[in-house]
Amino acid sequence: MAASDEPETVDVVVLGMGPGGESVAGELAAAGLSVVGVESRLVGGECPYYGCVPSKMMIRAGNVVAEALRIPGLAGTVEVTPDFSPVARRIRAEATDNWNDAVAATRFTDKGGVLVRGTGRLSGPREVTVSLSDGGQRTFRARLAVVLNPGSNPAIPSVPGLAGTPFWTNREAVQAETAPKSLVVWGGGAIAVELAQVFTRFGTKVTMLLRGPGLLSQEEPESGRLLEDVFRSEGIKILRNRSVASVAHSRGRFRIKMTGPAGASAAAVSQLSGEKFLVATGRTQALGALDVAAAGIAWDGRSAPALDGYQQVADGVYLIGDAAGAGAFTHMSMYQGNIVTGHILARHHKQADRGTAESHAVPRVTFTDPEIGAVGLTEKQALAAGLSIRVGQTELAASTRGWIHDSGSQGFIKVIEDTATGVLVGATSMGPAGGEVLSALALAVHARIPVSTLTSMIYAYPTFHRAIPEALAALK
Repeated sequence: MAASDEPETVDVVVLGMGPGGESVAGELAAAGLSVVGVESRLVGGECPYYGCVPSKMMIRAGNVVAEALRIPGLAGTVEVTPDFSPVARRIRAEATDNWNDAVAATRFTDKGGVLVRGTGRLSGPREVTVSLSDGGQRTFRARLAVVLNPGSNPAIPSVPGLAGTPFWTNREAVQAETAPKSLVVWGGGAIAVELAQVFTRFGTKVTMLLRGPGLLSQEEPESGRLLEDVFRSEGIKILRNRSVASVAHSRGRFRIKMTGPAGASAAAVSQLSGEKFLVATGRTQALGALDVAAAGIAWDGRSAPALDGYQQVADGVYLIGDAAGAGAFTHMSMYQGNIVTGHILARHHKQADRGTAESHAVPRVTFTDPEIGAVGLTEKQALAAGLSIRVGQTELAASTRGWIHDSGSQGFIKVIEDTATGVLVGATSMGPAGGEVLSALALAVHARIPVSTLTSMIYAYPTFHRAIPEALAALK
């Protein structure tokens, strides 16, 4: 149809075709509803093109290099020459189709959906106006629902000199064709640590600038401390409590001026230089661009707006994904999308709904080596919530599998019990396959399985997950 200002009436408009939005739009279209999906970038969102999939391909390749270097002492001798080009080719050919979303777009339209390329915003209750990528605009009125899935973008601090330089975010990092000779990483969260370790393993000299005192500040402190030990052993330099004062780029190099920790001497490092500069200082949700006030939705512009159990911010207007506030993870967007799809079909097709959304057991994995899996509350968060808790922890090296794996694998399992209910409210599994071991702990936290039941289970021997009952036995 030609671009027009006249509203077009459809059943559902999905604004943002990231993982959750694509899932909702596709399932509703397949169910026979008239569905418009609006996307200004790539159908599928950040995860398959700039996040989860390409970064894990990089991590897998880096881990293979590291594993090969462990052969001495275990299985003989080896000579390793890291080469980043195979993984760069694999990302282009297998993960991203060279950042072309034709396959994902066709997957949606083959189900009967209509894909509209452009930037959308709310222009009234259940009404969306799209500024089309090729000019003009179209307005859609939804009979049944509007689903908002705005996603998030890399947070770029306002620093003199940074704008206009060819700095990296995760989006540029995963498009690299070669590993740089040197890299300065600004940040200490999941994206920062994953990419820092990857490039180090391909021969890059990496320096990390942390605004705070340690890595992974949102996780258990034991995780960050152990990862710092690993990073130091791999040659990564970590500078804590630093602020970036200015950035300059010339002759193919970045120069970053810093202010050091309070009380630091004048001799403290004040400038860094590197071939590449990765800004990994968090992400910012993109809800503000959608003009939610036009649909009568109250929002303070910062925290997530009020949602009911079905992710509704207003009658027939749903919010899923990063901006919904329950965790900026692909699996949360997909989970919330499944709730929304079920609610729409239940209301209008008289099907059974799929329950309401719960966020007490959100799992998360940082794919470093060792891998860090966590679910629910940390010890600090549990105490801040006013819970009376018991904490149990065991070192993975103390387990038989940890000893067999590599003469004492680095890692631990930590569990947090709410003594009032006798169930786990949080857990961390750090070590080889830490994210896989997490599955049992995630089930325990989600289903609120009593600790007494967990301690009476049979755990296979010798496995990494057999460390779980050891952590439970250490509860105190």
